[in-house]
Amino acid sequence: MGTKRAHGSKSEPVRKIGKTGTYTYYVTLPKSVVDDLSWRDGQKVVVKKSGTKIVIEDWKPPRKTQG
Repeated sequence: MGTKRAHGSKSEPVRKIGKTGTYTYYVTLPKSVVDDLSWRDGQKVVVKKSGTKIVIEDWKPPRKTQG
């Protein structure tokens, strides 16, 4: 028989939602995902709701228009 992995282990993508205040929740990201995306500590990201899913994308500053 194979070994069972606990939810939230380093190889399991399951995460818990935490609460830091009255209106703020958080989810931790696996280091491997952050490394694969070349993201870094303190980087700005955009969080969007898409149907029943959440999408987290790199934040891009607005382009300056010449005028």
